[in-house]
Amino acid sequence: MTGGDEEFETIIEPFRIHAVEPLVMATREQRAAAIREAGYNVFSLRAEDVLVDLLTDSGTGAMSRDQWAAIQHGDESYAGSPSWFTFERAVKDLFGFRHVIPTHQGRAAEKILFGVVGGSGLVVPSNTHFDTTRANVEASGAEAVDLVIAEGRDPASRHPFKGNVDVAALAALIAERGVAHVPLVMVTVTNNSGGGQPVSLENLRAVREVCDRAGVPLFLDACRFAENAWFIREREPGQSGRDVADIVREMASLADGMTMSAKKDPMCNIGGWLACNDDDLAREARNLLILTEGFPTYGGLAGRDLEAIAQGLTEAVSHDYLRYRIRSTAYLGEALDRSGVPVVLPIGGHAVYVDARALLPHIPPLEYPGQSLVVALYERGGIRSCEIGTVMFGRRPDGSEVPAAMDLVRLAIPRRTYTQSHVDYVIEVCQAVARDAAGLRGYRIVDEPRQLRHFTARFEPLA
Repeated sequence: MTGGDEEFETIIEPFRIHAVEPLVMATREQRAAAIREAGYNVFSLRAEDVLVDLLTDSGTGAMSRDQWAAIQHGDESYAGSPSWFTFERAVKDLFGFRHVIPTHQGRAAEKILFGVVGGSGLVVPSNTHFDTTRANVEASGAEAVDLVIAEGRDPASRHPFKGNVDVAALAALIAERGVAHVPLVMVTVTNNSGGGQPVSLENLRAVREVCDRAGVPLFLDACRFAENAWFIREREPGQSGRDVADIVREMASLADGMTMSAKKDPMCNIGGWLACNDDDLAREARNLLILTEGFPTYGGLAGRDLEAIAQGLTEAVSHDYLRYRIRSTAYLGEALDRSGVPVVLPIGGHAVYVDARALLPHIPPLEYPGQSLVVALYERGGIRSCEIGTVMFGRRPDGSEVPAAMDLVRLAIPRRTYTQSHVDYVIEVCQAVARDAAGLRGYRIVDEPRQLRHFTARFEPLA
């Protein structure tokens, strides 16, 4: 949709705003006090102390009128609810897997999956594992290995599919470790840790061939499946003009299963699932589901949530919506790029990633340049963002710490939530922080948990 007519360049929101919620306009001094009280960790801030919340796009979007209407159809029967069958039918129509196992969110699906297939001495390769995926792999005793292509580790590279798996490295890893030690290959679409970068159909087919030769299952971490499919449609030769839903079905047909957070592309506030074709895996997964989540026809979700997800899946593959979604994210990224703020290129689907290591070269990775930038964006303009770098990925299972491959700061755009004027404000704040970047300082961690430390660690600025 381009203003209702293809001759116009302005891409408008394909919706009208029906309800609003107020924002609190705090002062810079109030924000400085709030972040200090939070141990310089934006996850510990009160939401009302945040002006523009770009911490995550997970569960933070605005549901549609039709999703809210679908909630009224929610049937809360413990077993065999009509809402379960509506949900199951929607998932199977788009992804085609035989078994659908509902969970309260994506990390629960990961926990169940690796609770079944993980274990000590095993290795799980991926393009790039995101935080909870890596943590659930490692919690099972297995090793999580990232095998993204070289361009995916270069923020300035303009490769159109920087989320692609290094297929030769994948084949070499399977040969080195042995098929018996690789329970599955996981491909994240889009590749969140690497800048929200897509994976091509060509690459998925090549990964499928490697998996077939080795007899190893292929799973998708498919949280942003629709955005990935849109990039395939726009960037991959031979895919232009295809229906996004058909591209999604082809992506899924190349896999043996998937984990899913319905809080991303399906535009819900809660929900997820594990899906697969393997009967034995599904049987074991359902047993764990009953132990940890709930009965197999609700899995930790209310019937109303199942209805909202089913409706959200139809809206997620809308071309008008996806054109607006991808272009509005690019609007932010391109503006920062033009003003000299280093960002991951090309711009991803759900977020803009600032290269904190490039912006703050005077702060070593083990002094957390990403965290420094996150704090500065909040103090300066009330923007909450997320460090994706050495804080998130630097601590190894053996307790050692090493710099992450990149130190990025993610500005994740909630779906259908903020207007262009909000984004213009974000641009101004980022530019102001970048102008004063030389004066920013590093941080040290004063308290951290053993896993997923970025959620609850406490920091203090270095002198």
